[in-house]
Amino acid sequence: MDFEGYCVKCREKREVTEGEVKETPNGRRMVQGECPVCSTKVTRFLPSEKKKEQES
Repeated sequence: MDFEGYCVKCREKREVTEGEVKETPNGRRMVQGECPVCSTKVTRFLPSEKKKEQES
């Protein structure tokens, strides 16, 4: 999954390729990948599925 995330080491938003969708221990969904410049782990939280259902 491709996504845009904030790299704290570069202090810039980066386009991340090959991200993996994961779930935190408390149930929040997130996508994690690697910064293409410095190889730091970049994480972005995804919206909950409840919001998607309410919008429809």
